[in-house]
Amino acid sequence: MTEAIVHADGRLVFKGQTFRCAIGKGGARTDKSEGDSATPIAFLPLRRVLYRADRVAIPACAVPKEALAPEDGWCDDTTHRAYNTAIRLPHPARHEELWRRDAVYDIIGILGWNDDPVVRQRGSAIFLHVARPDYAPTEGCVALARPDLQKVLAAGITALQIVP
Repeated sequence: MTEAIVHADGRLVFKGQTFRCAIGKGGARTDKSEGDSATPIAFLPLRRVLYRADRVAIPACAVPKEALAPEDGWCDDTTHRAYNTAIRLPHPARHEELWRRDAVYDIIGILGWNDDPVVRQRGSAIFLHVARPDYAPTEGCVALARPDLQKVLAAGITALQIVP
């Protein structure tokens, strides 16, 4: 595993370089739960990378990659059997649309949080994605400027270690 360290003060350190990042507006927590907007303090493997082929080139990375489609979503409904998994839209349960108007999900690293096994209320849709220009806090994800995200992906990142 080639891991980066993400510090709760907004730094991602990878291969001797430090990058500014955004984390959840709820801070970093060991007791992550659905809807708390916190980034989990944990080891999070990078499972795969999704990208908007109409906006960005296929990202160089060490994990499987797949182009997004307008029908792609992520279920965040704790009562639904598809909770914390990729779904196709339309979908009857509460969900996030991955094909967004803004650039935040132009590149999405799917992080291994609460996925093996999925536990209700433990949190969903924890991603590594593009930061807003002002590095506004996320809903629990880790976000980097697009050039920085592309750089760490190309350098072979395969996991994040979130620390206080």
